[in-house]
Amino acid sequence: MNSRLPARVRVALYGALCLLAVPFVFPTWWMVTSSVKPVSDIFAFPPSLFPTDASLAAYRRVFELQPFAQQYFNSAYIAAVVTIGTLAVSSLAGYAFARIRFRGQHVLFVVVLVGLLIPSEVTIVPLFRMFNSWGLVDTHWPLILVPIFGAPSVLATFIMRQFFITLPGELEEAARVDGLGRLGTFWRIALPLARPALGAVAIFTFLHSWNLFLEPIVFLSSPEKFTLPQALTQFVDIYGGPMWDVQLSAASMTAVPVLVIFVLAQRQFVEGLAHTGLKG
Repeated sequence: MNSRLPARVRVALYGALCLLAVPFVFPTWWMVTSSVKPVSDIFAFPPSLFPTDASLAAYRRVFELQPFAQQYFNSAYIAAVVTIGTLAVSSLAGYAFARIRFRGQHVLFVVVLVGLLIPSEVTIVPLFRMFNSWGLVDTHWPLILVPIFGAPSVLATFIMRQFFITLPGELEEAARVDGLGRLGTFWRIALPLARPALGAVAIFTFLHSWNLFLEPIVFLSSPEKFTLPQALTQFVDIYGGPMWDVQLSAASMTAVPVLVIFVLAQRQFVEGLAHTGLKG
């Protein structure tokens, strides 16, 4: 039996999907096209889909007004380190909660999950005082340590645990017969099979770190140490008003590369989340 839809139905379906995508695609398109428009054309009504007098002058001003290249590097390397650290912590913790039986296991897991219910605004003052006492304010260490051992890592641990629960117990038994210990089984058997879940965790962890806003504002004060979300707030004129063309240019350079990465990796992301819901 042919399960394919008739041609007319497919055309209608794709047309409806394209129509529904307009509210999501148009703001990004407007941001990118407005970044090369004169300021007088940015808020013209009705808005134009294509710039009539395109110019890259605003992009040059982004790097003249702020150390934007350094700030871009700051966001990139912090997000990369946080992603690697979160993958390491969450995969080990998730495997332990899923495959190792110990007293109080479920109670401890519930206690860990409670961390998701605590807003970051509640803990930001105690964290600031703690890092200030360690002399780590105005450094990138708080932006690295807090996500790795905070709520994003808790969510990652939950996803990894749900995935490891779905693995057949026969795999561990076969590994023990072959002489592998607990760590060897994790490294050689469980972790390679967890690539879909690791991919999902890596994507949302990287995006969360890339978009982090509250913590950089609290912990950083030197422009050369700013991350991109914090840097975007600095493009203002002498009266404190927004420099719209420069802000849109900086926002485009901030958002578009990450958006492209997510579009290319969305299949891995969806597949990883789907695997975590099979059981448990």
